Amino acid sequence: MADKQVITKPAGRALLTAVENAQLRKDIPELKSGDTVRLQVRVVEGNRERLQPFEGVVMRLRGGGINENFTVRRITHGVGVERTFLIHSPRIEKIEVLRHARVRRKQLYYLRGLTGKAARLKELRPMTSKEVAAKEAAKAAKAAATTPVATTDTSASE
Repeated sequence: MADKQVITKPAGRALLTAVENAQLRKDIPELKSGDTVRLQVRVVEGNRERLQPFEGVVMRLRGGGINENFTVRRITHGVGVERTFLIHSPRIEKIEVLRHARVRRKQLYYLRGLTGKAARLKELRPMTSKEVAAKEAAKAAKAAATTPVATTDTSASE
């Protein structure tokens, strides 16, 4: 009986987090409210399964861990359609972020009352490599302009 090993099992909350962490997906892009996304959703029709694209604006993100979900809104034939998806759901094949928008709220419920051009969001475009280089050069020039002034003051005091 001395050869018998004691096996310790996680209990309570630790057990729940261990099971949840095993179910979390790793291929999820960073989502924010206002992003335009295209989802590939698995739809079961009878005995066959197919992928159905759903493209729209992320209206809200809620929850955390395995229960984290988001709501996507799109206008189809003049009718607003909102669907809520679990981020870590096996029914979602792929999530593509098409564009980012500048929003000042986390939950964009005000989009429900807007139609047409009023429902557009201001797009945030990623900076090109030229723009990044120009910004760095401007920052370096500003730092260089500030530094000699300090050195002339110290030389004048000597």
